[in-house]
Amino acid sequence: MKTGFHFNVYVCSVLIDMYAKHGKLDTALTILRRLAEKNDVTWNAMITAYSQHGDGLQAVNHFENMKKSGSVPNHVTFIGVLTACSHVGLVNEGICYFESMKKEHGLVPKPEHYACVVDLLSRAGLLSRARKFVEEMPIKPDPMVWRTLLSSCIVHKNIELGELAAKNLLDLEPEDSASYVLLSNMYAVSRRWNYRDQTREMMKNRGVRKEPGRSWIEVMNKIHAFFVGDKLHPLADEIYEYLEELNNRAADIGYVQDHNSLLNETEMEQKDPTLYVHSEKLAVTFALLSLPDGIPIRVMKNLRVCSDCHNWIKFISRISNREIVVRDAYRFHHFENGNCSCKDFW
Repeated sequence: MKTGFHFNVYVCSVLIDMYAKHGKLDTALTILRRLAEKNDVTWNAMITAYSQHGDGLQAVNHFENMKKSGSVPNHVTFIGVLTACSHVGLVNEGICYFESMKKEHGLVPKPEHYACVVDLLSRAGLLSRARKFVEEMPIKPDPMVWRTLLSSCIVHKNIELGELAAKNLLDLEPEDSASYVLLSNMYAVSRRWNYRDQTREMMKNRGVRKEPGRSWIEVMNKIHAFFVGDKLHPLADEIYEYLEELNNRAADIGYVQDHNSLLNETEMEQKDPTLYVHSEKLAVTFALLSLPDGIPIRVMKNLRVCSDCHNWIKFISRISNREIVVRDAYRFHHFENGNCSCKDFW
C-alpha cells in the first residue's frame, strides 16, 4: 500500500492466494472487491480459494462471473470449479463443465481433471458410474484417480470396489504409505480386523513407514508443533488436563469417540489412550488455553484429518463458542457452532 501497488492486479492476485491459503477467506474477498480490473489469475485465485474452503456455490458463481467478464478459463480454472461442484453435490453441472472444456474452450482434460470427475461421482455415492467413467477414460488412470475412488469407498463402505482401487493404487505406488493407510482404514470401518492387520503387515514387510501426523499452530508469533501422543511441549501436563475436561464436556452433549480407524475392542483395552491422541486435538486444546476469546483458531495439519478428530472439533467449536479453522492435506475445514463447512464429507 505504501508503494502504491495495492491496486495492481498481479500483486492483488498473489495476496488473494496468500490470505486464502492461510484460512483468511474474508480478507481475500475484500482484496478482490477493491480491484477494478481482474484477469484470469485473479479469478483462478478466488475460485480455487472458495473451492478449497468448501464454499462450492460461491466458486461456481465466480466462475460464471469470470466468463461474463471476458476472461478465458484455463486448466487451473476447471480444477477449481470441478472440485467446487464435487463439494456441494452439483453432479450434472460438474459433468457439463467437464465436457465444456474441450467443446467450448478447446482444452484437453489432464489427469487431475479426470480425478475431479471421479471424486464428483463417487462423493455423491454414484460409485458404479464412477467405476464406468474410470474404465472408459481415454488415458490410463493415475494414482490420483485410484486414490480418490478408494477414499470414497471407505465412506460408502464399498469393499469390492475399494479393493480394486487399492490393488491398482499399490501397483502404481507400492512405496506410498498413504495407500496402505487408506486400505487399512477401509477394513477398519467395516470391522474386518484380520484384513486390516494383513494390510499393516504387508506395509511392514515392504519397508513402508507411515508418515507421522503433525499439526502446528502460531501463537504470539511462535510456531507450536504437535505429534500424536506428544508430551514434549512445555505445557503438556496442562494440555492433557484441559483435554480431559473438554472430552468430558463434549461427551455430556453427545460426543462419542470413534476408534474404528485405530484399534479394535481388544486393543483398546490394552493400550494407554493418551498414546493415540491425535495432533490436531492437542493443537486445538493448546490454542484454547493460549489465545484470548474472540480470536479464531487456525490449525494446520500435514495429513487428512480423521473422522473422530473432525467430529470432536465440531463439538469443541460449540462448547467454546469459537471459530476453529483446520487446514489438512485435502482442504480447509471451518468449524463453528458445532458444524463444519465440509458438511462431513472431505
